[in-house]
Amino acid sequence: MEIYQPAEDSYLLQRFVSRHAYGRVLDVGTGSGIQAITAIGNPQVREVIAIDINAEAAGVFEQKVQKQKLRKIKVLQSDLFEEVSGYFNVIIFNPPYLPQDKGIRDDAIYGGKKGWEISERFFKEVSNHLFPEGMILFLFSSLTNKQKIEEILYHNMLGWEELGEEKIAFETLYVYKITKTSLLRQLEGKLLRDIHYFAEGKRGVIYTAKSDKSKLVKSHFPSKREIVTVAIKVKKKESKAEDAIASEALWLKALNKQGIGPRFLFSEEEYVVYEFVEGEYIEDWLPKASPEAVKKVLVDVLEQCFILDQMKVNKEEMHNPLKHIIIDAKNMPVLIDFERCYETEKPHNVTQFVDFIGKRQKLLLKKGFAFGLKELREAAVKYKQTYGEKEFEAMVGLLR
Repeated sequence: MEIYQPAEDSYLLQRFVSRHAYGRVLDVGTGSGIQAITAIGNPQVREVIAIDINAEAAGVFEQKVQKQKLRKIKVLQSDLFEEVSGYFNVIIFNPPYLPQDKGIRDDAIYGGKKGWEISERFFKEVSNHLFPEGMILFLFSSLTNKQKIEEILYHNMLGWEELGEEKIAFETLYVYKITKTSLLRQLEGKLLRDIHYFAEGKRGVIYTAKSDKSKLVKSHFPSKREIVTVAIKVKKKESKAEDAIASEALWLKALNKQGIGPRFLFSEEEYVVYEFVEGEYIEDWLPKASPEAVKKVLVDVLEQCFILDQMKVNKEEMHNPLKHIIIDAKNMPVLIDFERCYETEKPHNVTQFVDFIGKRQKLLLKKGFAFGLKELREAAVKYKQTYGEKEFEAMVGLLR
């Protein structure tokens, strides 16, 4: 593996390193060490940790550091953050950013098949090593796909500001100053770590995070440390749904008392946090599941819908709950997404889910279900006239 020598990209980034470096600095992919040496030229810099995946590059630069007695610099061989500990005020990264050429491997210049894969790995991990008010000085090329880089930053709750650009030959080089968003700082202040993008819908974005369960549950007694995965729901910027997060938190707390929904943990104006449900969406789970498991799940969901009806609450979307029901490892269905809930004298959770079952009749018949769709729908109509338990049980009995 060759040692990357300074070029136009190095000199462009160097200009901003000399201006912005301070405190404790991490130089990722140090190569020749140009950025690390530039950083210690700023009297506000206390220490620089210079790392490189290339053992030869790390070794050659270490010799240079020793020879020139650059006492503020410590050199490590590390694949991104593998050997790195602690937090930094400034993290510098001039990554390999070219899309991979077939049959050629050179980690000093190629950033993966599409050019941005190494940068994506970096941004997924960087927050665990950056002080709340710290910054990342990041250089990349138009060949890497600027839109993709900004999407990666957005997915990792990072904000950015373009410090400079330079056109050379067939590409444009960019230097970004990247910082933690106020939302990310808030969440980390709640002791959430490893916050990663998971999925998004029309109104919200879901992130996952790790947290110590003992810090999330209020107790008068000390509890054993247990790391759990939580989900964080954030309103999408472009969504016009007002008060969606507040509504989600309100209903989740209320429905948890009835055993419905993932466990609510805490919320603020911008987000709601609840226990992450590991499993499959019902639409993906149904074709693979055993007839016994399917019967149990359908009845369980109907019973939860019955509770919602008794509470005179409409969840909405139960006629097409493809991504609103997760089946966990124990084949237990968990309803999610409650921001559209509202109170009504005429709820239709049960009848909507019966409609969903009817649309899956062919699949269910293959699994040995013998219910008549006409009879099931007639039973649902009778149920809706009274919302009575007797009528509900008669309807569910057709599925047993």
